[in-house]
Amino acid sequence: MNIELRHLRYFIAVAEELHFGRAAERLRISQPPLSQQIQQLEQILAAQLFTRTNRSVQLTPAGASFLTDARAVLLDVEQAAQRAARIHSGQQGELRIGFTSSAPFTGLVSDALYQFRQRWPEVHIHMQENNTRQQLTPLHDGRLDLGVMRNTALPPDLQHRVLLREPLCAVVHRAHALAAATTLPIQALSSEPFVFFDPQGGTALHGEILALLHRYQITPFITQEVGEAMTILGLVATGLGVSILPASFARARLPEVVWIPLEEHDAVSEVWLVWSAVREPSAQLRNMMSLLLPRDLH
Repeated sequence: MNIELRHLRYFIAVAEELHFGRAAERLRISQPPLSQQIQQLEQILAAQLFTRTNRSVQLTPAGASFLTDARAVLLDVEQAAQRAARIHSGQQGELRIGFTSSAPFTGLVSDALYQFRQRWPEVHIHMQENNTRQQLTPLHDGRLDLGVMRNTALPPDLQHRVLLREPLCAVVHRAHALAAATTLPIQALSSEPFVFFDPQGGTALHGEILALLHRYQITPFITQEVGEAMTILGLVATGLGVSILPASFARARLPEVVWIPLEEHDAVSEVWLVWSAVREPSAQLRNMMSLLLPRDLH
């Protein structure tokens, strides 16, 4: 026979009251079952916990030692139950988010992260920077709860919502002949040297921007290929070429770089929220989604 939590509760009540009748009243049970439970506990422990006389009940040394341990066990159980309840309700736990390099420049994402931290400070947020392609496997495997990425083809076990659609802009050096324009037709870039993404880098922006150029019969003259958007900005800032990037990157505020909106209505890029379509979303994920997409149902 094993010790059960009721044994500990009954024992603690008797140990604190040092009176079986008062302990029984406190526990709202009758005295005979209480006495039987204490005897059963002593048999399990092979130790006498109380010395009993007609007039008094006293703890034995073994009982005094066991009282300390019993209280600690019940406290651990109570705290474990509270932690489980708080994790279940989203008050504690963790949230693992993958994000592309542009996500921190997106006001909706940065604002939601700040609000989440204020409302649920005991939830630990793990942020993992990956390009769009690199987020798909950990989202599939459950190593990420949420992905913030550019639009891309998704496997059937992942689902998405569009977080925002942002304009694509021409990015030129401030001394470039086009820098004074307030808007540009995309054809204005057709003969310019391009600083662009490495096709092996895994960013969805590579295919997205190339597709936009091809829709307008432009084959870009790519002179530099790099892995990250911030590197593109750095090379444009040195005058090595022009590029096209989402407007959110303008928050980097490089003084040598000018951002010019493109005139074409389809010169936009979507930012997606992606999560599992087959696993039940955690309370932590639902709370984050309520901040990112307050009008959506999750």
